[in-house]
Amino acid sequence: MDWDSVLRDLATASLQDRMVAKEVTLVGSVATVRQQDHLLLHRVKDATEWLSVMDWSTGQWQELEQNAIRGFVDTSAICFLPFGNVVGLMQGSVSAPSHKGLETWLNELHLFPDTRLVVRPVLSKAEVERLGTAQGASRIEIRIGSHKVSALRGRNGRLASFLRQAQEAYGDINVTMIISVPRGRARDEDRQALLADLQDIAPVAPDAAARAQARLVFAEADGVERSRLVELTEHHITAKRRVSAVDDEGNSIRILSAVDAILDVAGEHEGELRAAVGADLG
Repeated sequence: MDWDSVLRDLATASLQDRMVAKEVTLVGSVATVRQQDHLLLHRVKDATEWLSVMDWSTGQWQELEQNAIRGFVDTSAICFLPFGNVVGLMQGSVSAPSHKGLETWLNELHLFPDTRLVVRPVLSKAEVERLGTAQGASRIEIRIGSHKVSALRGRNGRLASFLRQAQEAYGDINVTMIISVPRGRARDEDRQALLADLQDIAPVAPDAAARAQARLVFAEADGVERSRLVELTEHHITAKRRVSAVDDEGNSIRILSAVDAILDVAGEHEGELRAAVGADLG
């Protein structure tokens, strides 16, 4: 995808051509940082949200009122990397647009006509490979909200079936399932079957589950079995970085700091990112 061209066009587009109003209102802006265009995706705060500001020197506070020509937004900084359609995203707050917000915004604007875009976490290849090399699973814990069960459609394993049946039987519920297989060679087949069911839902776990972890069993060369805890919802490639809000003179540098942090992490994990999306090292 030619993201540079898309960002150039967005930079001169009208506000209405950059806005999507669905369950929430999303607006895109283009910020040029270090001679490169990047996307800022904003979630417009609803007029009913209670916003206040406090003066730290006096302790006085006052409500912030939105009006017809001004509003408040939560912002995420997004960088499109030059390979594999990989994007780096940093949310400015917990309510700022996530990768799903980006997916909705891109598709509703029809930036690429006749193409439906899907934005999903890039999974760490090392974690995915562990699922493929394990001999079994001795314990799993999965928590899924009712509105996420639809992500399991097309999955045929017993775990997916159990979760769907729970929703069908009880309606709008959150389901937490814990399955543990006791130790012992006599239960090897049960651990293997549990692993197979886990592998069935693993591709959709990051989007479907609020929590999904498993204790995998590995057979070492010395014949001793060892186990490892794997987080299926948190093994996409993430990193924590401190982002400065202002410089020494008190000027805002949030956008600069966010972009620098994203590109720093992307450079640090470039090999892993390229491997995950099948992009050769250049």
